[in-house]
Amino acid sequence: MGRIFISAGHGGLENGVQDPGAVAGGTTEAKEMILLRDQILPELRSRGFEVLSVSDDLSLRQTIDWINSRARQGDIALELHADSFDNPGARGATVFYIANNNERKNQADLLLLALLRRVPQLPSRGAKPDTATGVGRLGFCRDVNVASMLMEVGFITNPDDRSLLQNRRRDIALGIADGLAAWSRAISPSSGGTTDTSYPAIAITINNQTYAEQGILINNNAYIPIDLVDRLSVDLTNAPNVRRVQYRGVVYVKAIELRDFNVSVGWDNSTRTVILRSILSVCMGQIDKIMTPGHTSEVQLMMFLKTNNENALTQFPDLPKLYREEASIEGVNYDIAFCQMCVETGFLRFASGIKASQNNFAALGSVGGAAESATFPSARIGVRAHIQHLKAYASLEPLVQEVVDPRYRFVTRGVAPLIGQLSGRWAADLQYGDKITAILRRLYESAELL
Repeated sequence: MGRIFISAGHGGLENGVQDPGAVAGGTTEAKEMILLRDQILPELRSRGFEVLSVSDDLSLRQTIDWINSRARQGDIALELHADSFDNPGARGATVFYIANNNERKNQADLLLLALLRRVPQLPSRGAKPDTATGVGRLGFCRDVNVASMLMEVGFITNPDDRSLLQNRRRDIALGIADGLAAWSRAISPSSGGTTDTSYPAIAITINNQTYAEQGILINNNAYIPIDLVDRLSVDLTNAPNVRRVQYRGVVYVKAIELRDFNVSVGWDNSTRTVILRSILSVCMGQIDKIMTPGHTSEVQLMMFLKTNNENALTQFPDLPKLYREEASIEGVNYDIAFCQMCVETGFLRFASGIKASQNNFAALGSVGGAAESATFPSARIGVRAHIQHLKAYASLEPLVQEVVDPRYRFVTRGVAPLIGQLSGRWAADLQYGDKITAILRRLYESAELL
């Protein structure tokens, strides 16, 4: 039987600062997850499982390294988190798994089902790929060498979820223990697996063409030969966290990691084929350059928005059209501007304090110390102000249209031509650019441009 690693997720040092996680209702995420983890451990051990608890003073990177230095075939790993949101009404449990891994998705569903059987009062937000997160990847799901997932056990910012965490802790622990036990038995070598290092072969297609070499499957994740990575013009020299495996004289790389290098990665379970697309990176160059043409159609923007918020177009049915028109006039990439709008408004849910009636789609500030962010008379003028502010950051070229952005004159022109350079400038969040880029990749994948 494989072993089980459990991390409480927070409590260690991140960038030299103690990390409490989210703080709400007089408690912290770190405290609640440590207390929960400490009830799961003895329960699993009483059932005969060997469980290793990750020290609470480790950072995320140290946690991953600690697990990897001890892990062996058949082990599993789970990290516990509580979610948080500006809107205290948001609630429910989620399990995140590495994207494009159908087996891991089934295991995530198993974990959620086991938890909800014990605590049916806790809503389920479903099993989700780690590409659905803000920055488009989760280190715990991607970089741990054994099968790993991250569970968000409710929202600490929601009074009902917080009450369940504190008053039904034992039941939640039992539910998680049930799920971990079932997951461990499902992948254990003793339940029909193998303890040798023989990996099944898989087929590879690139831009709809079959590649001559095969890949391999490790922990149900597709790995491709390093020579294909070179052919895709992907340079992994400065990417030490991308896992490489040497197998029968060939070096293989985990395919899903190429997504960060603008290669789309999919999987066809029926033919056991990893599907790669690199059209975007070949035809368009840098996808993070703000002063470039957009590439999606109005319909593709509408469908993407509706997929992420089915009510998004009710109040602003012409927003995709407005972004394409206004951005094209100023030479700004409307795809980037549109995705920034999605980040700032939560796909037009407006949960961060700005009201929909303000027509402010990019959290633009006002001038003169006003109590709230800027307000615009129409959606078109709000979009225009957003585009002008982006152009101010990304270019030295003058505006085509009359200035409507109230803070245009305060921006140092051309200081941020790339998405990542908006981090710490447009927003204090140092991952702000990563969040926009993550949504941009999802948009291009949905439009089959990436």
